[in-house]
Amino acid sequence: MLRFERVGLRYADGPVLDDFDLAVAPGELVVLLGPSGCGKTTLLRLAARLAAPSTGRVVNRFARTAVVFQEPRLLPWWSALDNVAFALAARGVAPAERRARAAALLGRLGFSPADLRKRPAALSGGMQGRTAIARALVVEPDLVLMDEPFAALDVGLRRDLQDLVRGAVDRDGAAVLFVTHDVTEAVRLADRLVVLSRRPARVVHDVRTQPEASPAAIHRAAAALLDTPAVRAALLARHGEPGQPERPEIRPGRQPASAAPSWPAR
Repeated sequence: MLRFERVGLRYADGPVLDDFDLAVAPGELVVLLGPSGCGKTTLLRLAARLAAPSTGRVVNRFARTAVVFQEPRLLPWWSALDNVAFALAARGVAPAERRARAAALLGRLGFSPADLRKRPAALSGGMQGRTAIARALVVEPDLVLMDEPFAALDVGLRRDLQDLVRGAVDRDGAAVLFVTHDVTEAVRLADRLVVLSRRPARVVHDVRTQPEASPAAIHRAAAALLDTPAVRAALLARHGEPGQPERPEIRPGRQPASAAPSWPAR
């Protein structure tokens, strides 16, 4: 179980979180939606113990937490295979087994034997992203924290990787806390949709849902979500400017243009 209990966090420009509560159960894929700057990435940082709250507490009872950042963060002097296998080295897995497990997972993600030997600079952006996702999943985590991991990928590859993440939940019982600005991605993936307000973040919509597969069902579900007044007001609000248009990619069917840079307060 992951729990945020009355969590508060303040930066120099004001509070990001104030008396915030949220829980993520084993085997649950929770998608966070909200305007830029509302604190979504901050919640992932707190869950990963990369930041500490000013008040309240974050309780992470999961044994193996993996993080997929917005950018790949691969070690440039190692091959794709070695970048993924390295995650298993920290778990004490023998060298031959960790390379075999890394190669098998990368193969499922479309890597050829030649691709396995390539360093990050020789990989496309999409292949770098797949390598980073493989590095997170190869350790068979019971909690995966994902910060817009598919934002820079094309639609077909994005669907394949969404299916891989869903499989980690359905097959392995992993929990996932997934940040996105793309409503269609959210309804395709989520067991539970949580929509946050602008800063300081609060939950304005929290609903259990069934992941949708067909394009028509995804479009209907996304449109229905955006027709909810509280959701629409939250997703179309700038920080400090309620009611102003914010990000175009929240509209059904629109794909995010690119990944944002690193771990600033969101």
